[in-house]
Amino acid sequence: MGLLRDLPKLRNYVRKRESSWDRTGGNNDRILIAPQERRIIADIDGPGCITHIWMTMDCKEEHFLRKVILRIWWDNEREPSVEVPVGDFFGMGHSLTRNFASLPLAMCPQDGKGFNSFFPMPFFERARVEIHSECAREKLVLYYYIDYELYPHSEDLGDVGLFHAQWRRENPCHGIVHPPETYHEPGFRGYNLTGEENYVILEAQGRGHYVGCILNIENLGAPTAWNWYGEGDDMIFVDGEKWPPSLHGTGTEDYFNCAWCPTQEFIGPYNGILLPGGKNWSGKITLYRFHIEDPVYFQKSIKVTIEHGHANDRSDDYSSVAYWYQTEPHLSFPPLLSVEERLPRGKH
Repeated sequence: MGLLRDLPKLRNYVRKRESSWDRTGGNNDRILIAPQERRIIADIDGPGCITHIWMTMDCKEEHFLRKVILRIWWDNEREPSVEVPVGDFFGMGHSLTRNFASLPLAMCPQDGKGFNSFFPMPFFERARVEIHSECAREKLVLYYYIDYELYPHSEDLGDVGLFHAQWRRENPCHGIVHPPETYHEPGFRGYNLTGEENYVILEAQGRGHYVGCILNIENLGAPTAWNWYGEGDDMIFVDGEKWPPSLHGTGTEDYFNCAWCPTQEFIGPYNGILLPGGKNWSGKITLYRFHIEDPVYFQKSIKVTIEHGHANDRSDDYSSVAYWYQTEPHLSFPPLLSVEERLPRGKH
């Protein structure tokens, strides 16, 4: 059944919310988070499911959307299952915002500063949500809703994986200079017969399914030459399979369901281009692809990768957020980069 078909179904659940409402009854419906402060904004006993997160925030410090970290823990685990700079988590990298609406994520007016997640996030025993400001000097002003439902029994959850999200960056990717004898078409150099040098979006172990990603690229090529950042094939390795993987794509824009070196913005429920880059594909690019109708299932492990240019011949700045569900325990995340290493390049 679809979501609308399910609306008449009666449920023995309880709807709850954690929010920043003014407990005095006034209109100061926000909290202030000091520089370097970590604040738990929700600590919920299960069984239940977070169904919606809304946030908006402001800080007088530049690039604060890369300095503020969203972390979420499920069921008393020691390591978070979500650890992502807050702007990136809600769909837009480069410490920018954009008005857009996909099925699971949206940034809404004014100027994309109303952040929304509709990813269902089930938990059996406990959910903890933290905002960590790594701003150096200025306070963070935060407004938020965390909407959730509680269930009478853990069996009401069924056989579910727990939600995970992870941020990565390679700045820049290590481009490969291919020798002339590997030319096989004008403008296409070299061969990739291993996938070993691909940019890694996700590497996970356990049982679950990958449900999509955000990919941000800062084009570092020479702007006066042919400066197309793409031609990078997606390669998704499931349960330890060797190259070539069962899921092998044909190019960067193809994985994001677009075509022919796109230069236009596009916003769809499952895929989109929030930033297409400037003239000759220069500057900042943001793309998204959600596997809502076509999750990538894994029983033991998954490695989601994409070439940075054909046969990894480009040295651009890549960052990404991967979204997936899996059983616990999960593979430890790579250490989160320092604030300085997370900041976007140049000016906007």
